[in-house]
This record gives sequence, structure tokens and C-alpha cells, in this order.
Amino acid sequence: MAAKEQLGQSKKRKRDSHPPEGGKKPPKNLTAKGSGKPSKTGESKPFKPNKSDAVTKKKVPETHRERRLAAKEMAEARKKKRKPHYSLEKELALLWEKMRRTNIGKEEKSKLITEALRKMNGKILEIASSHVSARVLQTCIKYCSQAERDVVFEELKPHLLILARKKYAVHLVKKLLDNATKKQLEWFISSLHGHVASLLRHTVGSAVVEHAFQLGNASQKQGLLMELYSTELQLFKDLTRTNASRLVDVISKLGLQKTSVLQHMSSVIEPLLDKGILDYSIVHTALVEYFTIADKTSAADVIQQLSPLLVQETVMDEDQQFPASQLLKNKKRKRTKMLVPLLVRMMRTKDGLKVGVLCIKHGSAKERKKIVKGMKDHVRKMALDQYGSLLLICILSVVDDTKLVTKIVIRELQTAMKELILDRNGRRPILELLHPRSPRYLNPDDLACLNLTVPSLCSQSDGADGSVNLDLNKEMDSSEVMMTDKNESESLSNEQHSIPGSKKDPSVRRRELLVDSGLAETIIESCIENVAELLRSNFGREVLYEVAVGGTDGILTSLTERVGALHESIASIASLPRKNESEEEHVFENFHSSRTIRKLILDCPTFAATLWRTALEGKCEVWAQGHSCKIVSAYLESSDPQVKEMAKSELQPLEDRGILKHPVSIHKQAKKG
Repeated sequence: MAAKEQLGQSKKRKRDSHPPEGGKKPPKNLTAKGSGKPSKTGESKPFKPNKSDAVTKKKVPETHRERRLAAKEMAEARKKKRKPHYSLEKELALLWEKMRRTNIGKEEKSKLITEALRKMNGKILEIASSHVSARVLQTCIKYCSQAERDVVFEELKPHLLILARKKYAVHLVKKLLDNATKKQLEWFISSLHGHVASLLRHTVGSAVVEHAFQLGNASQKQGLLMELYSTELQLFKDLTRTNASRLVDVISKLGLQKTSVLQHMSSVIEPLLDKGILDYSIVHTALVEYFTIADKTSAADVIQQLSPLLVQETVMDEDQQFPASQLLKNKKRKRTKMLVPLLVRMMRTKDGLKVGVLCIKHGSAKERKKIVKGMKDHVRKMALDQYGSLLLICILSVVDDTKLVTKIVIRELQTAMKELILDRNGRRPILELLHPRSPRYLNPDDLACLNLTVPSLCSQSDGADGSVNLDLNKEMDSSEVMMTDKNESESLSNEQHSIPGSKKDPSVRRRELLVDSGLAETIIESCIENVAELLRSNFGREVLYEVAVGGTDGILTSLTERVGALHESIASIASLPRKNESEEEHVFENFHSSRTIRKLILDCPTFAATLWRTALEGKCEVWAQGHSCKIVSAYLESSDPQVKEMAKSELQPLEDRGILKHPVSIHKQAKKG
């Protein structure tokens, strides 16, 4: 009970019951110290508060300005307690505002940078993780001397992998790599050994791996890639030093087990697909190599996971369209952010194009439909891109839903027809419909990308490369072999071979996209309106030629009248008199237009007759000398007998008199000389 009473007692301080020294109790009539009550025996004393016990009251801010200043002081006090280097960060911010001005001299800027680096000496690791001071350090690294940069690199050297995972410090690491020497870059790439897969899975750290991959040479890139292939290559650094670049060659050369490599790569790729980390070139290369060894189930699962990710729109900085090696060349370009589908971002690399081609070829009809819909409002941008134009060619030659392709792709191409015809890359989707898979417009690498397939997903009838498959077990005589090779080459050039995942006849698909959609009429009208410019253009003249000859296989036969109008337009320009040297070159004397007209005379008898009747009949002697003689002599070289007979009566006397020289004789004289 006593204990309970003690616990329940009040916490008020009790008066001391013990008497003071001397044995006497204090008189009851005395007041307590500091009280203002008078005693019974004496008079009242004035109140004198003790200074040590007095509580000073803060002045309450009354005006809006006083409240704002008070809040600012409170925020400053909190920041000083929370940030150990807050005062230093304020000083660095002031220096940064001075050094980043455009009207400052080099000497003054170098002094400010040296002062900032002196203040940061010994504290660079803590400063690198700060939102503001990390930017100051980036500016210093960009403009400081190499000796100062080396000092910073050496101080951060043991901590670069840690900084690569931090939100603000990652930009500093990338800036260090941009300005690093060969030895420093080589050291950093070697330090990534064993951490490439884990960093790629990290949302922030993956950007550093990609940056190092872009800046490294071929052997360094191969070393980074090797870690993604197998556990042995990740553990033993010496194994990555091999000359083999393809994964199939690495497996055979090092004697690796294909199943273990496939299992390891699946464990690396699946987290990347789950997190959507797919816009890096190192990931694109790893995916392409994975498809070369993947079995049917694994390859189909990855493509099924990839297809919905390709159409997801993400915010992209415009600088991300360029590799790290080109960023320093475009310092003054204004940065803009935009929403771009992942598929468009992947077109920055050749391996990204290959991944897109494989997803379109081996994806289901629904997946293709999603991919085409996701390209809406980005078709023009892709058509003007080196790899994006090839992906459009793949879509035009693979997707069977021509109504959807017409609605999304063709309609957007029609709105920028002139720009596309005159562009190096933009003309390629148009030329693909006019003359499919022509080696004249597509180089061997482009054709290899378009013919790429996943070996495990190709049926035996399709072949591994999408071409006609030959039965090697069947015995054939020499004539059958020659006929097979001839048919194979014709099928490749005319795109009559079967395409994986497509059921529609290629010629039917091509007609629906080019003629039935109205695209052909738009192309012809654009050629007629800009005929003079296209003739003199290096790229536009190729589209003009294909339209003027009616396209391959006579696909523009139904538009013969409009093609005839184009012939008349070319002939009317050619009929103009020769101009002075100060004026624009005549189409018969221009380098590009003269060769295009000559080729049209040889390949299109209808055009040859129109041009002769409008521009050359009775005027051949004027154009029989100089650069234009090749056009006149083309009538004598034509394989069409009617064209030869039409011009023979006028050209034969010129040739006999030596005014017109036959190109064959000119070539023989050049050989003798």
C-alpha cells in the first residue's frame, strides 16, 4: 500500500521539513523569495525579479515583411542543422552564378573555378551527392584544366560505382567520363567488371553503363557485353578477352554450355523488361544476341513481353537522341522534352532497329496492330531517320492490315510528300513501294536488317533469313541449280518470297498501299509540281525516275494519264533554250538531271518519244556537243527499235560528220589513252 501511495503521489515539490543550519526554523511571517506579498510584521517590499529566472518573450512579427523574414531565418536555421556544408554550398552557388555567365573572360572563369575547387578540396564526395553543389562541380570539371580534373578524379576514384547509383551524382560521373583520358576511361570500364548486370537493372546506374558503352572502343564494348552472356564470363575477367564478337562464336570458342548461357541471359533480360529499361544500345545488342540462341518458347515469350513496351510513351530529353560521343559537338542546342514511344527511341541504334524488325515479323496480328497504332504522329520523324525509315519499310512489307497501315502511316506520309522525296532517308519508304528491295536504294546492310529473323521461330518453309529455302538433301542437276539461283534472286529483288507471319500476297499488299490508298496520285502530283527541283536533286531524281517508268511490274498502269503528264512536264522543261553561265544550268547539262533523262530514254520508250517530239526534234545539233551529247546519243543506244528509227534520220548525219560521238567510241579512246 505504501508503494502504491508513493506511485500515486503528486509530482509537486514538497517543502523541505528539515531545519536549516543553526537549528532554527525560518519565521512564518517571511515571504518566499521573489513573491510580492507583504509579511505580517513588516512593510511590503518592491518586486525585484531575478534576471536568471526571467523568461524573455519573442517579438511577434506583425507585418507581412516581418513574417516573411522570420520564416526565412527559420528555414536557414533548419538547413544549417540538416546540412553540414550548407554555408559552403551557398558560397559555391554564388561562384557558380558568376562562372556560368557567357560574357565572362577565360582568365576570370579559370580563377573562379580554381577558387571553387579549393573550397571543395577534401569534401568532394559529400558535395557530389548534393542537388546544387553537384552542378557546380560539373561546371568545374567541364572548364577546368586537366591537372585539376585529375585531382578530382583521383579523389572520387574509389567511390565512382557508388556515385553511379545516386540521383544527382550520376550526372557528375558521366561528365567525368566525357572529359576522361584514355587511361581513366579504361580504368573505369575495367572497374565495372562484375557489376554490369546489376547496374543495368538500376534505374539510375544503367545510364552510366550505357555512357561507358558508347565512349568505349570495340574491345571495351565487347568486354561489357560479355558479362551479360554467362556466369563464367562475369566471374573470370580473362575469358572476356577474346576476338569473337558474336555470341554463337563465343560459345563455340570458349566451350560454354548453351543452356547455361541461355539461362543466365534470361535472368539478366527479364528484370530489364519488367522495369522497361530498353532504350540503351547495350540492351539492344544483348537482345539481338539472345535471339540467335534462344529456343522457340523463350524467344516467343521475350517478343510477347517486348511488344507492349514498344508503344509506351516516355518523357525524353532531345539530347538522348544522340550518342554520348556526339553530345560535346552539340553544346548550344536547346533542350526540349517530348513524349516519344519507346520504339522511336530504339531507332537510334542499328541493333534497336533489328529488335523492332523482329518484333514486327514474329509478333501476332494484335501486337502488330498495337505497334502501328503507337506510331501515330511519329511516322514523319521515323521516315526522316536512318533506321526509322527501314522500320517503316518492314511494316509496309509485313503487316497484312493495309487499312490500318493506310490510316496511320500512309496518311502521314502524304502530308509531307515533297520533304520526304527530297530527303536521303525519307524517300526510301516511297521507293520501297515503287521498286521493292532494290539494291540501288538499299545497301547490303540494310537488306540484311530487313531480312533478319529469329531462327527458332522460323518454320522450315520460310527459311532462316526469310528467303526461299533450298532442300539440300534433294539431288539436283546443274540446270536445276541455275534455275533455282535465278528464281531466288528474282524473288529477293521483287519481294515475292514468303515473309514470316504474313499471309497476304506481297503484290496485293503493295497495290493496296500504293495505288488503292491514293499515295501514288499524291507522289505523281508532287513530282509534276516540283519537276525542275527534283531533276536537279541527288535524291529526288530517283523517285522521279521510278514514277516516270511506271514503277516495277507496271504497278502504275492504272495511272497512265498522270504518268504521261509527268513526261510532258519533264519535256517542257527540257525544251527551254540554253541559258547564260550566270543563270541556272539547263537540265541537259546538269550533272543529276542529265543522267536521269538519259536513263529514262533508255528504259522508257514512251518518255523518249515525248522528249524527242517536244525538245529534241530539229535541235539535236545544238545539244550534240558538250555534256548534253550523252542524252542525244542515248537514242542510238536504246534497245527499242522504234526509238532508234525515230531519231536515226537526224542523228546519223551528225555522227557521220563527227559532231556527235558515240559513247562506245569515247570509252574506247579513254581506255587507249
